[in-house]
Amino acid sequence: MPGVTDTPPEIAEVVRSRLMALSGAERFLIGVRMFEAARRMALASIPADLPERERACLLFERVYGTPLPTCFPAAIV
Repeated sequence: MPGVTDTPPEIAEVVRSRLMALSGAERFLIGVRMFEAARRMALASIPADLPERERACLLFERVYGTPLPTCFPAAIV
């Protein structure tokens, strides 16, 4: 639902201004940390006793919303 938010526009602008005041490297690192946190949460939802390849395939699907072509059942060995 694009455009749906509970944040008042003036607060959203303050947050955006503060983020844009950071260097590109700082913003990049924030993105990396956010992605890594999401990755850890997704991995936590995948059974730990699965083979590593299956876990990797499920992680890819959870993160990107589509299965990795090399992870179709026939390819998992």
